Parts: sequence; C-alpha cells; structure tokens
Amino acid sequence: MPQASRRVALFRNGQNQAVRIPREFELPGSEAILRKDGKRLIIEPAEPSSLLELLAGWDDLGPDEGLPEIDDPPPGPVDLDLP
Repeated sequence: MPQASRRVALFRNGQNQAVRIPREFELPGSEAILRKDGKRLIIEPAEPSSLLELLAGWDDLGPDEGLPEIDDPPPGPVDLDLP
C-alpha cells in the first residue's frame, strides 16, 4: 500500500526551521518525537508523559457508550455479636 504524501512549505519560526503539518497528517497530543534517518526526518507521536495527559487524549463516552450495568447489590447486614 503506497504511503500518503504531500508537498509542504518550510518556513522560519525565530531561529528554527518549521513545517506546518496538514490536517490529514495531524498527530495526537502536544508533543512528538523527531529523528533523522539518513536524509529523512521522521516525526511520530510521543507517548503521554503523565496520566493526566493520557486521560486528556481520551474521547468522552457518548450517551450510548456508558459503562454496562452490573447486577452487584451491596452485601447484606452482618451480625458482629462478639463474646
């Protein structure tokens, strides 16, 4: 299967060279890993660095996607009549 590609413009952002990532290539989260492989630059999503970042990336459950009902009533009373 051929990989999708698109020509993009490079620009300066202060002292850094930057590239605008088109929407169809958008990465999740707020950080990415950039590495060089020969003449290629490879950018991939970074793993979440905290539980809060992981949870922030999750979509909310829709009205039909709630947790299933579980028939698990509370235990009955216990007689603790000790001698």
